[in-house]
Amino acid sequence: MNAEERRIAVLRAIVADFVATNEPVGSKGIVDRHNLGVSSATVRNDMAALEDEGYIIQPHTSAGRIPTDKGYRLFVDRLSQVKPLSAAERKAIATFLDGAVDLDDVLRRSVRLLAQLTRQVAVVQYPTLTRSTVRHLEVVSLTPARLMLVLITDTGRVDQRVVDLGDVLSDDDVARLRTMLNQALVGKPLTTAAAAVASLPEEAADLRTVVSTVSAVLVEALVEHPEERLVLGGTANLARQGADAASLRGVLEALEEQVVVLRLLAASSDPAQVTVRIGEENEAEDLFATSTISIGYGPVSAPALGGMGVVGPTRMDYPSTIAAVRAVARYVGEIVGGR
Repeated sequence: MNAEERRIAVLRAIVADFVATNEPVGSKGIVDRHNLGVSSATVRNDMAALEDEGYIIQPHTSAGRIPTDKGYRLFVDRLSQVKPLSAAERKAIATFLDGAVDLDDVLRRSVRLLAQLTRQVAVVQYPTLTRSTVRHLEVVSLTPARLMLVLITDTGRVDQRVVDLGDVLSDDDVARLRTMLNQALVGKPLTTAAAAVASLPEEAADLRTVVSTVSAVLVEALVEHPEERLVLGGTANLARQGADAASLRGVLEALEEQVVVLRLLAASSDPAQVTVRIGEENEAEDLFATSTISIGYGPVSAPALGGMGVVGPTRMDYPSTIAAVRAVARYVGEIVGGR
């Protein structure tokens, strides 16, 4: 190793030991635990150079060193490989997620799984509207004057609405309405389906009042923005990381502000690319003591349907966390993209 490579190796050792022990790391410990092939004096010189460049700091006199945010950034940027999940871990992820019954269940399971795998706070964004299309609209007669509409999209979104009618409908009228609505909506993107529904009253003179009432309810369902909905899990993991009360409260308040989290996930538009933000790289001041790891999910070679990721302290196991986020996102993309 040349001098630069050796210093990177020393930084990796400091990050690994500090993440494992939460204790400052000294030169002797590095020599004892890591096979760098150099003396303690050489490691001390490398640590001094790393400290001068702002990659590590000495928190107390006569103590070892800990990484700075700049040090974690260099460590992540120089990751030569991400620790792959074991075959058993991959099988467990697939089995757990394959048991989901609908989109809501998929996302709830994803958050729970991601929080368990990483021991961090996990967050998943609902699929965006831009690529969703209507797969089917079921119209169910609850009473002669009340209908239930069940809107199903190709991304697995299921939206149920009950409509109270001014008129009484026969079974034949319900069947006609079902056929009419599906002919107008199936295969259309949600972003244009609302316009298609709005034109329906002109096509059904004898059902004009009913269609108008149903259309109003459908338009409301179609123009909602599910991508602004988030599923959050694992917040108890913050307390287990030893965060102080003030810092913990600030992080939780930031996470409750959905716009902050949505902004974090907005950049995760590529299902193949993990984004890591460390410390002050996060926009929200309350997240300056955290790192966020996020990625888009969706079908391979297509724009992301949504984003997911984890939030935790900067002292985290980056290789394993990146691997877990990437793996869960891949399985969720396959499930949601195939629905």
